[in-house]
Amino acid sequence: MGSNKLLAEVDGVPLVTWAVDAALASQAVSVTVVTGNQEEAVRAALTGRDVAFVRADDHAQGLSASLKAGLATVPDDVDGVVVLLGDMPRVTPAVVNQLIAAYAPAEGRAICIPTHQGRRGNPILWDRQFIPEMLATLSGDTGARSLLNFHADRLAEVEVGDDGILLDVDTPEALAALRGGISAG
Repeated sequence: MGSNKLLAEVDGVPLVTWAVDAALASQAVSVTVVTGNQEEAVRAALTGRDVAFVRADDHAQGLSASLKAGLATVPDDVDGVVVLLGDMPRVTPAVVNQLIAAYAPAEGRAICIPTHQGRRGNPILWDRQFIPEMLATLSGDTGARSLLNFHADRLAEVEVGDDGILLDVDTPEALAALRGGISAG
């Protein structure tokens, strides 16, 4: 993108605030924001919000570094974690709540992934049992999606009826489309 996309403004506010506000308005018990590039500016953008911060010192390594930094801070008494990406401004609190409602590890729903018209999106809810595996195996600029096939028997697809789960802002064109009100997913 040429700059920190999380600080790019959409409708007058930095992109990262959309995801954080959705998480805070959901049934999630707590919200942790992983920082890296331009940490102070990201923290400033989230001033006044009840979030914890953790810095991914090796954020230049890619998405896995940020994911691992956040996962390393998950308290022992937390059953699961919703991984919500900061560049997904159209994810709603309702989507997060649908994933939480679907979560039932004893019934084979230890990983809950939202879908819209048959397409998988984000965020993904992971049972805490997968955290050690993610910490040990993830690397580079990939998230934990690679683990989904290994744990297909524990996965539940949750139709959410919302295409915001498919919209991430990875390019200047996607940002421009989002600002113009066009679906960039």
